[in-house]
Amino acid sequence: MNAMVDTRPVRDCLFEQALREKVLEHIERMGLRGYQNGESSSPTKDGVRQLHRAHREQFLTREFSALRPRIDRLLPLIADGREVVPEKISPAIVMVENEHDSLLFRLATLIWSVPVSRGYGRRMRFLVIDQANQKLMGIFALGDPVFNLKVRDDWIGWNVRNREARLVNVMDGYVIGAVPPYSFMLGGKLIASLVGSREVSEAFIAKYFMRTGLISGEAKEAKLVLATVTSALGRSSIYNRVKLDGLIEFKRIGWTSGWGHFHIPDDIFREMRKLLELRGHPYARGYRYGQGPNWRIRTIREALKLLAIDEDLLRHGIAREVFGIPLANNWREYLTGTDDRVDMERPSGEVVAKAALRRWVIPRSLRDDRYRQWTRAELLEDLLLVSSRA
Repeated sequence: MNAMVDTRPVRDCLFEQALREKVLEHIERMGLRGYQNGESSSPTKDGVRQLHRAHREQFLTREFSALRPRIDRLLPLIADGREVVPEKISPAIVMVENEHDSLLFRLATLIWSVPVSRGYGRRMRFLVIDQANQKLMGIFALGDPVFNLKVRDDWIGWNVRNREARLVNVMDGYVIGAVPPYSFMLGGKLIASLVGSREVSEAFIAKYFMRTGLISGEAKEAKLVLATVTSALGRSSIYNRVKLDGLIEFKRIGWTSGWGHFHIPDDIFREMRKLLELRGHPYARGYRYGQGPNWRIRTIREALKLLAIDEDLLRHGIAREVFGIPLANNWREYLTGTDDRVDMERPSGEVVAKAALRRWVIPRSLRDDRYRQWTRAELLEDLLLVSSRA
């Protein structure tokens, strides 16, 4: 019996071999071998930052290069500490709907210690502006949730049918936090609390109610009944104990199992898609599958199969804390199909912000005055330093 002959062009075979070596070299460089073999526990927060370091610098270099021609207009919108008077802080929620706001949002993401996703599918981005000085306090953004997330689905009580029918009423917070100097005053908890405001629920309805779904092809009466958030660095210091009685509560759901795709950078992912395209695989064109995080994981998994690399490469070993933010009085009953009508009554952003200022921001500013010394020049110096290494 004749041996099977590989009839593919030599250049395709060489490309696959080079890609395989590149993937394995990247994982070795990140030091993730132990997690795939089950030999290590979840890394510390500093360890997670180190794992993200190369990806973050790549992200910062690309984004800052695009923003640099506009930095003289954007940077003054970040406050120096001396420009902030905690007792006069007046947060306002601004939905990102124009180029200027989008650029300011992108600038803020450069402060995060891990690269910030652009979100998937449906997406709503918000700035929080201090009306007392017209400076940026922080940002938050909601996007399509992962379709399969066991810890979330078990907590809700979903079966497959209910999840398919009601997932449209859930969004995931893929970036939430304050920028300096507000971050020194527990401003991140204030920003997180605003996810539960009436303004966000109304913005969701205005944008997505009766909109035809990309995957289902059906128009659904979508309402924002539940939001979820997942920590980036293990146990969350921002989301933990976020509770304003009668207004908002972040409920701890549990932990992810340490699988994902953050450790596969964009340049390698693009080559994986090229590999699938060469093989005629449909996952090479993500828009057919909803352009979501599940699609990205499936794409990587299929590419690993073709490269003869163990799919356990998707196991990075970083367990992340997951929280749920109920946004309706009968959220669980509605999501599981027990109730057909949703009971939504959300507080205004002004009410939430005032409660958060009293609960966290003003008391912290009295105990810790580091915010006064911070200047936006520090941010520019950091960005220029990273850019100079590119």
